[in-house]
Amino acid sequence: MINDTLLMMLIVGLIVSFAILGMFIWGAKDGQFDDGDKMMDGLLFDSTEDLNDAVKKEEKIEESKKDQKKVNYLSNSLFQNKLLIRI
Repeated sequence: MINDTLLMMLIVGLIVSFAILGMFIWGAKDGQFDDGDKMMDGLLFDSTEDLNDAVKKEEKIEESKKDQKKVNYLSNSLFQNKLLIRI
């Protein structure tokens, strides 16, 4: 009787633990925890205009990172094409 109860508790505990871990991983991949600067921006900028300017600045930074990745990808693919042509 006690062994059956312990086994059931162990199985239920593992299922719940894996479910919570899965939700955490899903939230992390989905970007749920990416807004770490919200409180700091709220302290630094008093008005909504200042806060909107800070958001636009962050968007520009993200856009420049994406553009840099595109440039790196294009330069790598061109380099690989040159190597293929030489071979």
